Amino acid sequence: MKFSVIFEAQLADPTPEREHQVIRDSVEQAVLAEEMGFDRIWAVEHHSLKWYAHMSAPEVFLSYVAAKTSTIRIGHGVVCMPFAFNHPARVAERAAMLDLLSGGRLDLGAGRGGTEQETSLCGVDRDRTTQEVEEGLRIIGKAWQEEELEYHGELIDIGPHPILPRPQQRPHPPLFLACSRTETLTQAAELGVGALVMGFAGPDSITVMRQAYDAARAARSHTRLVSTVVNDHFSVLCPTIVLDDGEQARSIGIRGQRFFAQSIGHWYAGAGIPDEAVVEGADEAAEMRRAAEQVVARLNEQQIPLRPTATATFNADHAYGTADDAIAYVERLRDAGADEIMCLIQMGTVPQEACLETLRQWGEKVIPYFRQG
Repeated sequence: MKFSVIFEAQLADPTPEREHQVIRDSVEQAVLAEEMGFDRIWAVEHHSLKWYAHMSAPEVFLSYVAAKTSTIRIGHGVVCMPFAFNHPARVAERAAMLDLLSGGRLDLGAGRGGTEQETSLCGVDRDRTTQEVEEGLRIIGKAWQEEELEYHGELIDIGPHPILPRPQQRPHPPLFLACSRTETLTQAAELGVGALVMGFAGPDSITVMRQAYDAARAARSHTRLVSTVVNDHFSVLCPTIVLDDGEQARSIGIRGQRFFAQSIGHWYAGAGIPDEAVVEGADEAAEMRRAAEQVVARLNEQQIPLRPTATATFNADHAYGTADDAIAYVERLRDAGADEIMCLIQMGTVPQEACLETLRQWGEKVIPYFRQG
């Protein structure tokens, strides 16, 4: 099993000074992650999502981290692949350059970036995002298979052009797709790419998602594969804060996750501005339940269908506590079918010292437990 860290560059009270610091803090965490034995880092791509994600140029962030590290893999988790965000030929060029300069350490995920806030910034056609993501993956999967890329699809035409430079990993870095629903898991399996799975609903949900992914893999006809190279890797998100004081870790972690959930609810469901206050001694589990109820009320008010996953980000049962608590939770994710644990540590209200200590605890206690097993 692999272990990674994912970065949103998320922050409460997003002044320019705090925004600059959170980016620098994320770099510090990424460098420490390599020292602590993590296999990979992932960086998201989002645009104009104040509070929730200030990681708008992950290609720059990942390049900077790659220059400061030597062994840890560098992952786009994910590139916003609709064409108005990123032309697929440009994604291929940037990916190859980063793969080359990092010594063949790049992994490349694709996603929709489907919020109205993001798509309206770049003029993305929201009705075409799913198709454009698939065509983008298909183009990237083909880009270095021949001397020149030529692609004529339903949505885009590219005449013969060489894609330069060529990546160090041949024919290309491993490909992934962001997956939050059965439909996207099926799509990833049929396309022959890895799944980057939101794991907020917990291990039981991961079991169901893994079963859907495996069923689609078993049934795929190979007609939809985007490349000659198939990647069947199943990565699962794992919110976590680990400290010697388990109760303190749980309080800090749930508070950070509540900010995460409220931030995503603001942009995806039109909920209010996230609560930025950190109150000493607050019952964060109770506050999390109240926040979930508010989001449900908002969805009902707007007559937006209430899906089972609508409040998943408010589930507080994750790897919060001591190292032993984290080990027990990771065992559940492993048994549910996770090939990789993507640690979500950097959440809006979590102080830097708690992020760094969590990375140390994982590196010294959690990861060795599974390496030895």
